[in-house]
Amino acid sequence: MADMIKIKMEENTLRTLRQVKVGETVTVASIKGDGALKRRIMDMGITKKAQLYIRKVAPLGDPVEVTVRGYELSIRKDDAEIIEIAE
Repeated sequence: MADMIKIKMEENTLRTLRQVKVGETVTVASIKGDGALKRRIMDMGITKKAQLYIRKVAPLGDPVEVTVRGYELSIRKDDAEIIEIAE
């Protein structure tokens, strides 16, 4: 039982883009999920190992504005939740 708890805790160590603060530059570790949403995010240039700079977050947290590959991009907070950030 303790081993299962340890594995679960290790799985949850990655932050998501939604949890990143304004002004931070982060690296994408992975994109959770599959299907059309994952493909759309990847088509926007957010791929594994891409550098993201968090420019702004709207007052209610939606959307998040990031700089990726030299251009600005606004992402909904639900979409930002599936983008995992490397520590």
